[in-house]
Amino acid sequence: MSTRRYVSSVRTAAAAAKRDRVIEAAARLLREDASIATFSLDAVAKAAGLTRLTVYHQFGSRRGLLEAVFDEIARQGGLTEIADAMALPDPHAALDRLVEIFCAFWDRDPAVGRLHEAMATDPEFAQALIERNERRRKTVDVLVERISSKTASPQMRQDAIDMIFALTSFAMFAVLSQHRPIDAVCKLVKSACRSALEPLLPDRRLAAKRQ
Repeated sequence: MSTRRYVSSVRTAAAAAKRDRVIEAAARLLREDASIATFSLDAVAKAAGLTRLTVYHQFGSRRGLLEAVFDEIARQGGLTEIADAMALPDPHAALDRLVEIFCAFWDRDPAVGRLHEAMATDPEFAQALIERNERRRKTVDVLVERISSKTASPQMRQDAIDMIFALTSFAMFAVLSQHRPIDAVCKLVKSACRSALEPLLPDRRLAAKRQ
């Protein structure tokens, strides 16, 4: 290995270490700070023991930093398990597993709540978070398509998708978890998701036509 390549590798490793350090400090502030309004590049730089310029060079803006923190929390929080859930041959089992994954994710890290609070004060970050949430909608869309009967109308499918998307959101979890343990929340959301799917099932539609 040439000296130049070695120096480049060292610099790359050092930059990655600083990036991780900043993300860790930012997540810590989101967990501990009393208000999302005080979250800034300056505050994070101070918490990480780095200069504001270093943080800026790494992330470019407050929004860029918030997005990086959310992505890291998502990785640590098990959202990478979604692919395995979607690979299950039974779409009903896949949906149950999806509910479990998101309940665990929403519950795992208090920084997630602060990141959702940031949507009110940072429109650009709000849009970024909405785009990430749309990935969840697309996942639900795939499962509903696998579950629904051929005779179910497009509107019925859309109703089920919208309902399950809402049921698996952080906002719903935040409401339901105020007075329930996570296992009870997960059970309740699974039950509600099954109810949302009932109009799409072939046996249910046949029964409705006979009435």
